[in-house]
Amino acid sequence: MAKTKFCTGLSDISDSYMGCIIDGWGVLHDGEDAFDGTVDALKELNKRKKQIIILANEAVRAPEYKEKLKKMGIGPSLYNHIVTPYEVIYQGLSNQKGSLFEGLGDQCYVIGRPGQERFLEDSSVEFVDDIENAQFVLMLGMDYPRKTLESYEPIIRRAIQLRLKAVCAAPDSQSLIGTNFLTGPSLIARRYQDSGGIVYNIGKPHPAIFKYCIELLREEEIFPAHTVMMGDTMAHDIVGAHALNIDTCLFKSGLHAANFMHCQNPKEVDNTLKNLIQQYGNVMPNYLVDEMAWGNVLPDRKHKKRKQPR
Repeated sequence: MAKTKFCTGLSDISDSYMGCIIDGWGVLHDGEDAFDGTVDALKELNKRKKQIIILANEAVRAPEYKEKLKKMGIGPSLYNHIVTPYEVIYQGLSNQKGSLFEGLGDQCYVIGRPGQERFLEDSSVEFVDDIENAQFVLMLGMDYPRKTLESYEPIIRRAIQLRLKAVCAAPDSQSLIGTNFLTGPSLIARRYQDSGGIVYNIGKPHPAIFKYCIELLREEEIFPAHTVMMGDTMAHDIVGAHALNIDTCLFKSGLHAANFMHCQNPKEVDNTLKNLIQQYGNVMPNYLVDEMAWGNVLPDRKHKKRKQPR
């Protein structure tokens, strides 16, 4: 069985792919600052004409996330696209194209905190206060503590009776704002599904957001076999990309940093990785790196300049 390759940086794998889907938090930045090697690594990928998609499970559209990255020193010249759940939903509802969004309609009943739906204000979506007038349900979160999961039961039951499909913006069951955890939309989505309703989950690790990235790359004639997903979470990044036959690179700098913190040698790193693989359905990342860095050029043929024929 093939093993995960331990890499010093992106130079170890860059020549094998034309498309790079890169997670934001934990790979490019820590939420406030870009990691030291991020800008240089992205510049090197750009020099090699790689198509770069930054894929983030954040509750913002691409333009807002672009500004956030810019403040960290990650300018728009360093990547090609930004993909977030809100961006996929905005584009899907605006265009009404694709298997998930085609025929959903424009009249939307929102489950979430007041104001969360503002990212759709300039779209064709019409927000309704009465579930009886809705054509679909949009799940953005839970208005906790004013409302609990039980508070939404009557709406869920009636929506399912009306055979309304639901779109869930992100898979997180909890989100962190400051020092407070807020209940995320996936708890409501699971209840909706358990009650017999249909939910389209938009966000890692679900297929829809990865397929959106695949379509962007396909426009450049880059296919999943030419693409690598770089992420810091087994559950969201590695498992999600693996399900669509995309190679994966796990970073030790993010969510799983604590798992690798006390490893003193490659054997201990390997044992820690094996434990993670077992925890997440025996899905194995193709590569493992410490953090976002270009690394050293490997001394093998694929990195040498080919001699021109005389």
